[in-house]
Parts: sequence; C-alpha cells; structure tokens
Amino acid sequence: MSDQFQIAGQVYQSRLIVGTGKYKDFRETRAAVDASGAEIITVAIRRVNIGQDASQPSLLDFLPPSQFTYLPNTAGCYNATDAVRTLRLARELLDGHKLVKLEVLGDADTLYPNVRETLIAAETLVKEGFDVMVYTSDDPIVAKELEDIGCCAIMPLASLIGSGMGILNPWNLRLIIESAKVPVLVDAGVGTASDAAIAMELGCDGILMNTAIAGAKDPVLMARAMKLAVMAGRDAFLAGRIPRKLYTADPSSPVSGLIAAK
Repeated sequence: MSDQFQIAGQVYQSRLIVGTGKYKDFRETRAAVDASGAEIITVAIRRVNIGQDASQPSLLDFLPPSQFTYLPNTAGCYNATDAVRTLRLARELLDGHKLVKLEVLGDADTLYPNVRETLIAAETLVKEGFDVMVYTSDDPIVAKELEDIGCCAIMPLASLIGSGMGILNPWNLRLIIESAKVPVLVDAGVGTASDAAIAMELGCDGILMNTAIAGAKDPVLMARAMKLAVMAGRDAFLAGRIPRKLYTADPSSPVSGLIAAK
C-alpha cells in the first residue's frame, strides 16, 4: 500500500513533526527527536540559536540540516510585519530555505491565532516564494482561504498551544480535512499519545507538537510513545473503523454453519 506523506513536493516517512524548544539542553533535544522518528523539526527563530549568536551553542551542531528538514517558525510574532521579517531572516540563516511555518498570535495569554494578520502574512510570503505551512484556528472558512492563497499545509489547533487539552472540536477538524486539497496537520493542544492517535484516526495527514514531548517527565520516552501513536492512528484510519451501533449485538464469530452437537 502506497501511503505517502508529501509536503511542498518532498516525501517523508514520518508524519510527526516535533519542536526543538523547552528541553533542558540540545543533547536532550537530539535524543527526543531521534526517539520520535521525526524528519521535520521546527525551530523558533526568535528563541533558538541557529547562528544568530555565534558565541552560543547552535542547534545546527546537534541537529544538522543534512539529516533533518528544518521548519523555521514565527513563534512570538503578533503581527504580519514581524512574522514576515522573521522568516526572511530564517531564509538567510538557512541559505535560502523556503519551507516555513507561519504563526501569528493574537493574544499573549491564550496564544490563539490572529487570523486576520495570518492571512496578510501568508499572502506576502507565498508571493515571495516561501512554502508556507500555516498555524490557524479550526475555522473551516479561514482554512479554505489560506489554502486558496497558496499555503502548502493547513495546521489548525486542536486546543490552545501548550494546554494539553487534546482535540476539543473534532467536527471542525473533519470539515477542514474533508475539503482540503493540501495536507492538514493538527498543531497545538496534544497532551499525550491517545490525543495523537485520535487526530490521526480523524484523517489528519500529520501532527506537529512540542510541549507534549518536551514538557513530559521523560521527554525521550514520550517522544517514542508519540511516534507509535501517530503510526497506529494512521493505520487505523486507513483500515477503516467499524460503525458505531447502539444496542445492536454483533457476534464476533459467524452464526451460520454452526457445528451441531450429536
């Protein structure tokens, strides 16, 4: 069975994208990434050193771009201007790198996306040749607008960033998934492996997470759990679950052709 996960023309084996922030050091970051099996790693340009400060350790030394696809993101940006400027800097630091994650926040307490500024930034970045994976709300209309602008992946939240609340509105996610012609990945809100499995069972193409792994008591073990959950959830989606039937018994063994007692 061919079940490819493709982003901006590149095929990946892992459907799990992981963040690189909130770990105790870069060595733990590397161990967790390895355990997750992720091939794409996202990095907050405003918070993680990838060459901005030559006097400090660089993430590039622990997770070389030759081994991983970098996904620079605009975490900490609250308007389109700052987000676009940040990703232009990322492109320079990473030698013309085009694949980026756009997120424009609207509120410092909830980190809920500002969809108006997100749409403005997305349009600018796409026109400048970036391949834009975009964090957004779970509004199907906004998701369609971002796809129409030319974003290469839509990334609706499951719940608030870092909340660990899991998927609060599966119905809107289904609407986005069913109408999108580009990959849809859950971004934000996953708390544990079962949340990841449920997202994949709904039909998401992948998941991006950071806090759920980095904030666990054992980040490396949680990273492995997330890897397995994403794989299991995808397999379950492809296999097709049985229908839910209330009060209807269905024997697990055939009732015809029973062996009669003599």
